[in-house]
Amino acid sequence: MEHDHGYKHLFSHPELVADLLRGFVNEPWIEQVDLDSLERVNGHYVSDDLREREDDIVWRLRWGDGWCYVYLLLEFQSSVDRFMAVRLLTYLGLLYQDLVRTGELTPDGRLPPVLPLVLYNGERRWSAPIEVRELIAPIPGGLEAYRPDFRYLLLDEGAFADADLPARNLAAAVFRLEHSREPEDLQAVVGRLVQWLKHPEQRSLRRAFSVWLGRVVIPGHFGETLAPPNNDLREMETMLAERVKEWQRRYEQQGLQKGLQKGLEQGLEQGLEQGLEQGLEQGLEQGLEQGRQQGLQEGVTQGEAAVLLRLIGRKFGADAAEKQRERIESADADTLLVWSERLLTARHIDDVFGAAS
Repeated sequence: MEHDHGYKHLFSHPELVADLLRGFVNEPWIEQVDLDSLERVNGHYVSDDLREREDDIVWRLRWGDGWCYVYLLLEFQSSVDRFMAVRLLTYLGLLYQDLVRTGELTPDGRLPPVLPLVLYNGERRWSAPIEVRELIAPIPGGLEAYRPDFRYLLLDEGAFADADLPARNLAAAVFRLEHSREPEDLQAVVGRLVQWLKHPEQRSLRRAFSVWLGRVVIPGHFGETLAPPNNDLREMETMLAERVKEWQRRYEQQGLQKGLQKGLEQGLEQGLEQGLEQGLEQGLEQGLEQGRQQGLQEGVTQGEAAVLLRLIGRKFGADAAEKQRERIESADADTLLVWSERLLTARHIDDVFGAAS
């Protein structure tokens, strides 16, 4: 719930919504709207059903002499909703009902256009149909003319490679923070935000980023909560720099040395990409050898367990890795090696652990 509120608060700022549209809606009409005219629409406008959806945000912005609406649905659930198109069609109908009731029509008496946008940040990639017609059974002759014609725009955060994200864009910064797994990457994005959000009128957005980082992102990635004075983003940057040093020292003390981590990851990733057992074994042996040379056996085992958890998270998702954490952290070095080798060809998390060895 903390994550939901923090995310909603971020996207309640027009600067962030403007960058979301500017950077991720690659359609000609976006050049015709006035992104500086964005204003939030009161959420208490239709039925109890919609009013209870606290994660949905409605904006409007100028398009010539009229308005264009953006229905932004923030989707936090881990599972994909196959019937999302039906849900959004219902919400769009409720919004249009209210616009009719309040007289928010174009000069010629028509309804304004609405962009239904789903922003999804789950670990699994989105696979649900984006058009209602894909959810309706084949229709016999002539009846297809009455089938609803509706689709929504999907932004699946995890589907974007870092190189594909716009460089200076607040929404892209949110995506990078959500999916940063290295302390240094997180620190770099926060540093850029401090530089971008210097103006006094951006104080609320700076605070929203600081609260979200300290209460959601950092605890989720590194297990600690940060609360700088007055939730100041620059103070957050300073505190984060100190924490990054502490995390690095902690990793070193646990035997997660740079050579072990790099060698093991390179070996495993090469094996996964090429499908060659030889690549996996070579990278794994190199990583373990470097780790053994730089740390005590206990530290090495802890390092192996940590890296295996991270790689399982990359392949099967963070939830799958977390469920196996206790099992992996209590295993010995030989067992960790067997599991790491199985990860090469595993199609399911159960294939990694299989029969005890």
